[in-house]
Amino acid sequence: MNQFSVGQKLIGDGHPLYFIADIGANHEGNLERAYKLIELAKEAGADAAKFQNFQASKIVSKFGFDNLGGQMGHQANWKKSVFEIYEDASIEKSWTQLLKEKCDEVGIDYFTSAYDFESVDLVDPFVDVYKIGSGDITWLEIMEHIAKKGKPVMVASGASEMADVQRAISTLKKHTNDIVLMQCNTNYTVDPDKYKYVNLNVLKAYKTAFPDVVLGLSDHTFGHATVLGAIALGATVFEKHFTDDNEREGPDHKFAMNPTTWRNMVDRSNELMQAMGDGIKRIEPNEKAAIVVQQRSLRATNDLPVGRKISIEDLEALRPIPAGGIQPYRITELVGKTLSAPLKKGEHITLNHLEA
Repeated sequence: MNQFSVGQKLIGDGHPLYFIADIGANHEGNLERAYKLIELAKEAGADAAKFQNFQASKIVSKFGFDNLGGQMGHQANWKKSVFEIYEDASIEKSWTQLLKEKCDEVGIDYFTSAYDFESVDLVDPFVDVYKIGSGDITWLEIMEHIAKKGKPVMVASGASEMADVQRAISTLKKHTNDIVLMQCNTNYTVDPDKYKYVNLNVLKAYKTAFPDVVLGLSDHTFGHATVLGAIALGATVFEKHFTDDNEREGPDHKFAMNPTTWRNMVDRSNELMQAMGDGIKRIEPNEKAAIVVQQRSLRATNDLPVGRKISIEDLEALRPIPAGGIQPYRITELVGKTLSAPLKKGEHITLNHLEA
């Protein structure tokens, strides 16, 4: 069974679903907003509040983006340069302990995506798990540095080929077996057709290729349809962006979940998880009464006396089937048997009606 601990919680097969509220840049550089989002995430049912630790100069090249020929993709609508946006989204180093303390206070797990070696070392005393974003799936040095910390690792796999995923998992496995592999589509736009690119069935391929990892989904679509689909395919860890207001300005607010939609996601997901069951076909305890009233038993078509040799015309299949009743598929077992007790028309036949 694929499972391991994140803080005080066991995650993986057979354990409760684990929901990560990616606050990301939605704190807008304001510590009090960050605190508020942590509180709201907890109230909405999140298991973890996740942040992002980076220094703008160590994650993006100002020269590179200034000379790219224009801002692309979801960055095309940004009102500032890429470098300025990353500068604004950077959090103070002193926040780390404060955010951890706030998460502890409200009873939610704290962790972060750390995007450079210094940031990894900075947050290490405060996290029980690391998250590696899709953009770093080809940067093996940072993966190895993180994995050597001896803590579980979650890795998203957006915008990558299977070869990239295999390389990343092989790198992590040199130092840890506690891995969450998250299917992801790295598109941060509000395009309405995003669903057709999510490709949840990749989770089937991951289950086959990496049978000992925990499956997850890091998702940027609206709502939670993708989460429900991923649950049905075996995922148990889910990351979605979280905000208090989808109308706020900022790169991640528009497609993020809010407290209302997050709660709905958690509730519906837990209902689905219960409904998935263990895959063993059985008569469930709550359907035993339904058997009596819905299934058919063999019943006499006419009054039948003692000594009657039963013919197929003597019996018909009708509801209900009381205790001792005989299911219709067994009718050939009764044909030719002799009655030791009479049967009234409509009465169900039992083995006690037959001569030994």
